[in-house]
Order: sequence, then structure tokens, then C-alpha cells
Amino acid sequence: MAVTLPAVVEELLSEMATAVRESARIPDEHLLSLKFIFGSSAVQALDLVDRQSITLLSSPSGRRVYQVLGSSGKTYICLVSCHYCSCPAFAFSVLRKSDRLLCKHLLAVYLCQVMGTCQQLSVSDKQLTDILLTEEEEEHKGTN
Repeated sequence: MAVTLPAVVEELLSEMATAVRESARIPDEHLLSLKFIFGSSAVQALDLVDRQSITLLSSPSGRRVYQVLGSSGKTYICLVSCHYCSCPAFAFSVLRKSDRLLCKHLLAVYLCQVMGTCQQLSVSDKQLTDILLTEEEEEHKGTN
């Protein structure tokens, strides 16, 4: 079974994508809906998009991973296929407490996809593996 976002979020992102295709902008009512659903994370995610902090890494094998340069200067890994981010806020607020749907990094990735503003970088399969392994090592250092 595929992991999906709640229907209201899927619908909002879909409507935003349609609006961007038709008018090259996100209507104010969609931005207000985003703020209502995600609170301050919506503004922070839009800031990450504005600062072009999201990069799609793709490898010859077809693997796709997003890197997000957070406001603190740390880079996080986001996997849209399973709605995952390597940041502490995701682990705590989304996974542990379940009081948020997404962290600002993952929301920024979805917004970047909607707006078609993702930076893209092709890497080898080995490079992508090394990036993922480095991220895992960093996470373990933080918990030890």
C-alpha cells in the first residue's frame, strides 16, 4: 500500500500545480489554505523554496532523492516516495508526537515540485549511495 498524504493536502497541492501551470503563480487563497494546514511551517517552507534550497539528486538507476539546505545551514535528505525527512523536527513532531503532517523541509520539496523550481543534479549511483550513507552516519553521531 502506498503511503499518501491526507486527501485535503493532496488536493491543495494539485490545485496549486494547476494554478501555477495556468498563471505562473499560486493564488492567495491557496497560500492561506497552506498556512491554515501547516501553520508557520508553510512560511518557512516557502522561504526555503525562495532561497532555492532544494536540489533533486537523480542517479542512472532511477533513484531520486531531495537535498534541502535548512535555514540552520545543515543539509537534510527528503524521500518523497515515503514522505520522509532526516531532520530532527520530522522525527519528533511527525513520527513521535504525530502533531504535524510534514516538516518544513518536506513541505518545501512538495512546493518546489508544484512550482517547478527544483534545482537538479545528476549523480552516479555510487555518489548517491555515499550521500545517503554520510547522512546516516551523521544521524548516528547525533544520537550517541
